[in-house]
Order: sequence, then structure tokens, then C-alpha cells
Amino acid sequence: MRHLILAAVAAALCATSAVAQDLGPTLTKIRTANTFTIGHREASVPFSSLNQQQRAEGFSIDLCLRVYEAAKEQLSMPNLAVRFVPVTPQTRFALIANGTIDMECGSTTNTIARQGQAAFTATTFITGTKIMVRANSGIRSVDDLGGKTLVVLPGTTNEQALKAYIEQKRMQVRILNVRDHAEALLAMETDRADAYGSDDVLLYGSRRRARNPAQYVVVGDFLTFDPYALAVPRNDSTFMTLANRTLARMFRDGSFKAAYDKWFGPLDMPLNPLLEAAIQLQSIPE
Repeated sequence: MRHLILAAVAAALCATSAVAQDLGPTLTKIRTANTFTIGHREASVPFSSLNQQQRAEGFSIDLCLRVYEAAKEQLSMPNLAVRFVPVTPQTRFALIANGTIDMECGSTTNTIARQGQAAFTATTFITGTKIMVRANSGIRSVDDLGGKTLVVLPGTTNEQALKAYIEQKRMQVRILNVRDHAEALLAMETDRADAYGSDDVLLYGSRRRARNPAQYVVVGDFLTFDPYALAVPRNDSTFMTLANRTLARMFRDGSFKAAYDKWFGPLDMPLNPLLEAAIQLQSIPE
């Protein structure tokens, strides 16, 4: 009898181990904690920001919530909780690596260098670096920033691209680092900066939140090509498949385009031809 009991326990442990292995580390962690944890930005309009009720909302948040729903279905956990944790450009990858968050839902560019810190889903948006200035400033491109103050977010691809361009052109530009997009807009509205550098869509989002949006314009050519994606833990093909399956279904059934229209329609931003092509290319069949 004792041998039979030990054999049954061993079989149960093997079965549990096999299930955990099939789920991969992230879904296993989610199942154990009964919580799906989303990392979000607080002022990256319209991707991820806090509304008047201090709740996270935005285009990226909507996409991540669809992945959360898919996780509930795959785990057969209809009451799976969802938790939101604020992140910054400086903390987002560390919080993914240490397991604090299961997915980062903001405005993050997928680069080869960053793939050493996190994995990235299918492309969810395509943009590039531009600058926002006052409409009456006379500044029409980065080339006009000599002797001016430029505000950027440290740790972003925009900061790297702008600094490299300024150095290449041997321009004298004062760089002002801030914590987030809300602080960058405040620097513009309080005349502490002459230009604000970021992805063009984030600049349009910040412009919309300004006290006087007509006072600002987004100018210049793209300095970078920035494909956005949702960041997830590395070395977890099961969770990556879950996320990409969810996105592929959204690409195919039109719900991705509906989410785009919901958040970018108010900004008067038509669908970028590059993103339109990406949607078609990433509409992978089941």
C-alpha cells in the first residue's frame, strides 16, 4: 500500500511538472499567483496613460487586455485577476526580467539591443522621432535647434537618435532630461524648453493634452524608424505564442483596426501605410 501511495504521489508530481512545462514559466507564474500583471506607462497618450479616475487606459492597454482574456481562457481561470503596475523607460525592462510584471504595455520600440533584455511581440505600431515646438518659434526641424533647449526622456530611442544627430551636426543644444511625457509637456508650457523630442504620435498625444493645443506643432522629418511592440519575458515561447496568436486574430478580424480608430481617431492620425502593411504581413493564419 505504501508503495502504491508513493507511486501515486510521484505520478501526480510528474503530471504537475508536465503541465507547468507545457504552460511555460510566465503562465505558470500567473496561474500560481492567480494574477495577470500589466506594466503600464502613466503619460504615454494614447498608448498608455491614467484617466481621470487614475486607471490605466489606451491603445496598448486594450491590446494587453485582449492577451489577458486569452490567458484566462488558456488557463481555464475565468476569475483570473489583473493588476496594473506603473513603469518608466528606466524600469520597464528590469521589472519584466525580475518577474514583477508579465507584460509591458506602453510605447516601447523593439530594437535588437533591447531583445537582450526582453522579448517582443508582433509589431503593434510604427512611428519615428520628431520634435514638437511652439507654432511661433520659427523652428521647423532639428537643424534649427542651435542654441536652444531640447527636452527628452532618458533611456528612449528618441534621446539616442537626437543626441547622435546633434553631435554629428556639431550643434550646441542644451538637453533637458525629464521623467515622463507629462513632465516634458510641462517644461514646454513653462518655457523651460524650446522643443520636445519623441515619437511623433506621442507628441500629438501630448499636444492634445496641452492647455492650448493650437500653440504647438509637430515638425521635421523622421530621424528614426521605430516599430512598437508589447514587451514580454525572454525565453518563454508559450507565452509569446499566446500573445502573438491574440494579435494575429485581431489583425484578421478587424478588432485591431477598431482599437486604432478608437484611440487615434481623436488625434486625426490616419493609419500609417507602414503599419497597414505590417498588419497584412502579420495576419498569420491559425
